[in-house]
Amino acid sequence: MADILIVEDDRRINELIRRTLTMTGHIGLPAYSGREALAVLEEKRIDLILLDIGLPDMDGFALMRQIAREYAGIPVICVTARDEVPDRVKGLKGGAEDYIVKPFAMEELLARVQVVLRRFNKEQNLFRIRDVEVDLAGGFVKKEGASVELTNREYELLKVLLLNKNIALSRERLLELAWGMDFGGDDRTVDVHIRRLRQKLGLEEEIKTIFKYGYRLEI
Repeated sequence: MADILIVEDDRRINELIRRTLTMTGHIGLPAYSGREALAVLEEKRIDLILLDIGLPDMDGFALMRQIAREYAGIPVICVTARDEVPDRVKGLKGGAEDYIVKPFAMEELLARVQVVLRRFNKEQNLFRIRDVEVDLAGGFVKKEGASVELTNREYELLKVLLLNKNIALSRERLLELAWGMDFGGDDRTVDVHIRRLRQKLGLEEEIKTIFKYGYRLEI
């Protein structure tokens, strides 16, 4: 679980991001201006900042430089409608860990957040679902204290479900994340591996089927 500051003046977008982060176990802290963002940073320990460049009271790039000076070590992901190459270069050279252009899919945002948190060793690695324990750092899965043998692909699929818990993922997206872009099979492969995970871990109730779409791990 990470404390993530959302610096976005569009309240609808800010709230949507906050709710999505909350569903996946993080805490989203809203700020609607640069001044509000600095006020939160004075009071809270923040693990990651999602920063809109087009703020109403100050330039987002200038705010990012100030954060780097005064709160060194907090990673920043730029989230903005400014999609010109010079802006991307300016953001990345200015210290941003990533640069996401609006509009974006929430799945993409979550994936990029996870990458940055992992890079800074702030990603959640230990998960417990009733009598099932999964340690992503150690790479082991236990049920009722006993090790469960999973194939590499079953483990990768479980990892994707855990890192995107409470989020509905399409079969195509699961294939992309767990198998890779170059996988030549079809989406029925996902159904087979989901069935095996349910049987091995007893997660029939937690791994929900989304009709004609995909699956969601509910925790």
